[in-house]
Amino acid sequence: MEIIRSRQNDIVKRFIALASDGKARQREGEFVGAGDKLLSEAVASGAEVTCVLTAEPLEGLPFRLVTPEILRAVTPLQNSSGPVFSVRMRQLPAPESLARVIVLENVQDPGNVGTVLRTADAFGMDLVVLCGACADPYNPKTVRASMGAVFRQPAARASGPAELPGLLGTLPLYGAALRTDAADIRDLPKTGLAVAVGNEGKGLTPELLALCAGTAVIPMRPQAESLNAGVAAAVVMWEMVR
Repeated sequence: MEIIRSRQNDIVKRFIALASDGKARQREGEFVGAGDKLLSEAVASGAEVTCVLTAEPLEGLPFRLVTPEILRAVTPLQNSSGPVFSVRMRQLPAPESLARVIVLENVQDPGNVGTVLRTADAFGMDLVVLCGACADPYNPKTVRASMGAVFRQPAARASGPAELPGLLGTLPLYGAALRTDAADIRDLPKTGLAVAVGNEGKGLTPELLALCAGTAVIPMRPQAESLNAGVAAAVVMWEMVR
């Protein structure tokens, strides 16, 4: 098999575009992952791996051999010599009857979004809803932070709060918000609800809060800064399942 040695190769250019351009990912319906572990997670989950760029031959997967220099050029991870692969996006079905849903609104950090997907997968959330200007779940940084959960955890996108009722149905929505009338998160029902977490800077928007049946707060020491979105969502999800 011919070894790809040039960055001008069409396959190489396509991988670079998928790793760096969200519009290219949506247009192609594919995204990029890197490393042996993430590739194993993709295969184990039944995701369709469309191409693997590797310096060593692989069995059972569509691969192209590339030089180590090309591999370093296309990998979205620093200091990684492992394979880089493209995988087809797929909509994972959520249960028909939703009981536990976490909603993120305008959480723009890919690491936080990936962490929430990973935690939701660990705690068995029925659905993660990414509302508004959330980070792309197929951004390589999100995919890496999810540690494979992107291949297993059902997730949905909502362009704004107005689309949430259509996704949640009759499931009551609560907002994590620092308000004087907010309930202690530990006092909320343990199932049969959705909880929304906003970004660290501005929290939840008034439009989303207007949809909420109530608000809840994570009790903390008075002098403490607010938790980042990934940690706050993890605490919320733990309370929903403990």
